Amino acid sequence: MSIAWLSAEDSNSGPKRAKVSIQPALSFSDEDKVGTIQPHDDALVITLRIKGYDVKRVMMDQGSDAEIMYPDLYKGLNLRPEDLTTYDSSLAGSEVVEVDFIVLDAYSPYMAVVARPWLHAVGAVSSTFY
Repeated sequence: MSIAWLSAEDSNSGPKRAKVSIQPALSFSDEDKVGTIQPHDDALVITLRIKGYDVKRVMMDQGSDAEIMYPDLYKGLNLRPEDLTTYDSSLAGSEVVEVDFIVLDAYSPYMAVVARPWLHAVGAVSSTFY
């Protein structure tokens, strides 16, 4: 989140400053659809910064309540076994947000999956229409 300062002159007390919060917007135009076949219901796949790295092929899954990381990404981030904690629950179900990923040793065309908790934490609304 970025902060902008607006200055206004006041004849009695000099300059005044107002704190204004600017929320970045993620939007798409018709130009973004060029080269795609419409209509479609493809998965929403993004690039996400994880542990300081831009990670491509991260799927946003509104139907899941768990963030998942696959072994290739885990190894690529130079994480160690001592970085893991046991997870014993079911898998169903410009701001920095800390997320606990589950490392799932299974094939996936994606590097990671972010789910409803992440979407909620960043205030995002995903749509497969775009």
